[in-house]
This record gives sequence, C-alpha cells and structure tokens, in this order.
Amino acid sequence: MKIVYVGPLNSEGAAYQRKIALEELGHDVTAHSWLSEGMQYYDRPSLLERVSWKIGFPLDSTKVNNAILSSIAQKHPDILWIDKGSTIWPRTLRVTKELSPTTQIVSYLPDDMLAAPHRSSFFKRGIRYYDYIFTSNSHNWRANELPSLGAKRVLFVYFAYDPHLHRPVPVSHDDAEAFGANVGFIGTYERERADSMLFLAENGVPVRVWGGGGWDKLLGHHPSLVIENRPLYEDDYAKAICATRINLGFLRKLNRDQQTFRTFEIPACGAFMLAERTDEHLRLFEEGKEAAYFGSNEELLEKVRYYLDHEDERRRIASAGRKRCLDSGYSHHERLKYMLSVVIGRAA
Repeated sequence: MKIVYVGPLNSEGAAYQRKIALEELGHDVTAHSWLSEGMQYYDRPSLLERVSWKIGFPLDSTKVNNAILSSIAQKHPDILWIDKGSTIWPRTLRVTKELSPTTQIVSYLPDDMLAAPHRSSFFKRGIRYYDYIFTSNSHNWRANELPSLGAKRVLFVYFAYDPHLHRPVPVSHDDAEAFGANVGFIGTYERERADSMLFLAENGVPVRVWGGGGWDKLLGHHPSLVIENRPLYEDDYAKAICATRINLGFLRKLNRDQQTFRTFEIPACGAFMLAERTDEHLRLFEEGKEAAYFGSNEELLEKVRYYLDHEDERRRIASAGRKRCLDSGYSHHERLKYMLSVVIGRAA
C-alpha cells in the first residue's frame, strides 16, 4: 500500500519505529515529521512553542500541513497515517479528502489527547475527518470520549515494542558500570513516581533513574537515589534494561495510563519488570509468572526486597515475559498488521 506517514520522526522513538516497521512490512511509505529537525520528542521547545501548546493551538513549525497536501496530490495514497496529530489542521484533512477521496485518514494516539499536556484545538476540530482513530488509552475508548467529539470509528490497541531495539543484549563489565543497577527506572519525571522511588531509597534500596523532564528536582535528595538526569535511546536504552536486575514500570497518572511502551519493551529485552498493577497489565503478562506487580509503595518495597533475594525466580519470570511478547505478537509489526487489516478490510 501507499502510505503517507506523519509523526514525531526526528526522535528515535516509537513513531519512528512504526514508520520503519511499515516499510519492513513492504509498504511504500512517504514520511513527514512534525518535530523540528534534530529535536528529540522530549527536548524543551521554545517559549513561543510552549505558549502555543498551552493555549491549544500548537505551531506547525515544520510546515507539515503543506507537506502532507503536496504528498496527497502527488501520490493519492491508500492511507494518510497521522501519529498524534496535534499540529494537523482540520483544513488539511478536509482538503485531503477533496484531492484523494479514496484515501483513508487514520489517527494513532499513543497519548491521552484529552489530558492537559496533549490538548489541541486542531485535533478536536479535525476529529470528524478521521476514518479511523486507534488509541492506546482505554479511557478515550471505553468512556466514549472521542466519539462524543465526533469520531467515526474508535478502536483500542495496546502499545508495542520494536524487535530490532528491544531484545536481549550482551552486557559487558563496562556496560554494567555505565548503565547497571539493582533497581532502575527509565522515563520522564512525575511526582508520584518520584515519591515511590524516594520511598525505596529511604528504606535502604538504591535506585538509579534515567530520563529528562524534571528529574533535576531530585538531585541530591538522597544518597540512595541516583538521578542521571538524561534520557537513554536505542542500544543504550536496551543495555540499561538488560543491566538492571529489577526494572520499574511506573504509569503516567497525568496520561491516565494503564500500560505504556515500557510495559512491552522491558519484557521484550528479556528483563524483569515490576510494574503498577492494572487490569490491562494483568491481561498482558501473568502476575508472578511473566511479570511482577505492586499496588502501593509498601508492596513495591516488599516485592523489590523479595525479588532481589530470589534471583532464579526473577530470571524465570524475565524469560517467560519475553516469550509472552513473542508468542502473543506484541511487536509494532504485529500491531500494525492488525490496524491495517481493519482499515483496508472496511475500505474494501
């Protein structure tokens, strides 16, 4: 199929991984990024960009709307795929249908688009033009939130992992020194996460934290809480997961998450995951056999102490978690196959 793919493609994040997966599945992909060149997804934007997001009218700093219409006019693709279209104007979607009536317009939402950091008047006003919206946020789906704003078809899909990046990697002595930990977390700052990790540190459990977006607030707070204050990407990310005995899986409360990309990436690396207990997590990985879960800081501390003392059990769970990823088709490739089959099946 011919696909025009739009997303935050300057980062080596999940949108870029999905774009590569579509190409590997044999599709003709024309890609456009709504992130400025050289900018990572979590880099701090300019003041003007921050203000525009705050008021709900994010800037089209890459002129991606013009690029989309140019590609539509030239290629008349089967699908216009938009990853989190906060900067995509309703007019762009309307004109797409005028230029190429058979093009299916698809939205993929990895974030809660009704949460404050992601709200966009452009997205809300353009919802009615999407033929399909796939969301990984069950609140947007189950609570009828997107249909109430005019969405035609909303389907829920779980997050996924990239088999090229998220896999068991050898960990050298130098890698263990650079990235390893007994207990570790990789992700952005959120107060609830910080409180939980401080609780561990105050109870004698050393924790190593990687990520940007506010962790500098905790620098020097406790000698057992090591704040690296920088994100990890690609092989460094996989090495850190593989070099860590217990990988914490915190959810983002602001995003109303019930699972995240981390949910799949940690087990896919053949590593042990101790994550927040949710119904979605329990459906994805069996508790005590393919992953471990906690529901409070006290249970988190109890589970950390237990699994640090039971290495063989921890290794068995980590191995079973990876097998579940492979057997259940949790990769980007399998998720995309499903989504495309829905779109093309209906269109046919």
